[in-house]
Amino acid sequence: MRIVLGVEYQGGRYCGYQRQKHCPSVQAHLEQALSSIANQPIELYCAGRTDTGVHAIGQVVHFDSTAVRPQRAWIQGVNTQLPEDIRVVWMQEMLGGPEGFHARFSAVARQYRYVIYNRQVHSAVLAGRVTHEAYRLDAPAMHLAAQALLGEQDFSSFRAAACQASHARRNVQSVQVSRSGDFVLIDIQANAFLHHMVRNIVGALIEVGKVHQGTAWIAELLALRDRTKAAPTAPAEGLYFVNAIYPDVWQIPQAQLDAVLWHF
Repeated sequence: MRIVLGVEYQGGRYCGYQRQKHCPSVQAHLEQALSSIANQPIELYCAGRTDTGVHAIGQVVHFDSTAVRPQRAWIQGVNTQLPEDIRVVWMQEMLGGPEGFHARFSAVARQYRYVIYNRQVHSAVLAGRVTHEAYRLDAPAMHLAAQALLGEQDFSSFRAAACQASHARRNVQSVQVSRSGDFVLIDIQANAFLHHMVRNIVGALIEVGKVHQGTAWIAELLALRDRTKAAPTAPAEGLYFVNAIYPDVWQIPQAQLDAVLWHF
């Protein structure tokens, strides 16, 4: 039997989603809790591996198990064994095997939101959950510049030096920059993302928002295909994995973008 779970977490205390040998990870905590409930070893597969400090409200994971448990065991039971900053929020049973659902390979897109707290003084209660920028950002200029990212392109200027992807072509399906009071929100959806791609894009957009660069700069960076010409990587703490998008046949629940704000 294949079990699919929706997971949310604050990433500040973890070395990312993926299991690591010498530091705590979201995957390790989940696998330990699930193995306890199933009374057998559990290995998880996820929709998107998040980096150190990155949060998620719509992570999707799956595992195969012969253990038969009620839904409450896979949700409430598992949550009793997890740290308070990791939670299973929904569960579904799916078809397994080669033709079955796969958290990573069945996904057709991923959606992220980056949250900037844009006032002169940082918030004491939002520390670690948003990125602070004191300079008043020009969100409309950032939005205009970001439209150059749309479509299938080579994103070499926005990939990490350690990125292991075989190529840098990705298809950005939507990108929007908006302001809500003191928050500047950057929403981006693509078929897949390179390592640090969203944070590198945000770093460049912040330069546009601070009027250090013009709105044509993002297009210029794309054409250069040179990471060294772009802006510094934006901090991890403002980044949220919001959703993995799947074909309707799988009926996977979707987190709402506004859910990022009510988490504050």
